[in-house]
Amino acid sequence: MTEEQVLQLLQDVGAFRAGHFVFTSGLHADTYINKDAIYPHVKELSQLCKEMAARFAHDDIDAVVGPAAGAVILSTWTAYHLGELRQKEVYGVYAEKDGEGGFVIRRGYDRLISNKRVLVVEDLTTTGGSIKKVIDAARLVGAQVIGAVAICNRGDVTVEQVGNPGKFESLVTLQLEQWPENICELCAANIPVNTDIGHGKVFLQKQEK
Repeated sequence: MTEEQVLQLLQDVGAFRAGHFVFTSGLHADTYINKDAIYPHVKELSQLCKEMAARFAHDDIDAVVGPAAGAVILSTWTAYHLGELRQKEVYGVYAEKDGEGGFVIRRGYDRLISNKRVLVVEDLTTTGGSIKKVIDAARLVGAQVIGAVAICNRGDVTVEQVGNPGKFESLVTLQLEQWPENICELCAANIPVNTDIGHGKVFLQKQEK
């Protein structure tokens, strides 16, 4: 798929919103990619994961890891398509939050991917932080992280920012404006923060304290 095709697919499933949004990173923006809008559309999601798999078709991947919760689905579909492409079993597993700001791989998945060639998948990356934490968790249990791939890179995230896996890919890269809270143009213009999606509700609660 080309970037234009990926972008059109995201538009078709309603993954784009306009307004005043707050990201997990704390940055503000006037455009939001609602990744949760992608997951109900299984045909389109499978298409995206097939493309992610194709980017690593020749890297002999043994397992795909995604951060819980949404990217669990990405890891399953991408592993399936890699298995079809390579005619071998490829595991689809996930990392979960450790309660201290990081991720951990357990439930027996740690033993499953130890000494295996691993691909890390994510839906959206703004700072690269979540991907890096999953890569760190995979390396901690002995996995060899061959690469990482996101559906959308909307923060000019580099391979260095995600922890230097073998390579870092994204299906589409968007150059969208975003601002720290203290210089947010939308806040200055008193444009209401969206509390339905993103971290706008949490942001407003902190402002009230």
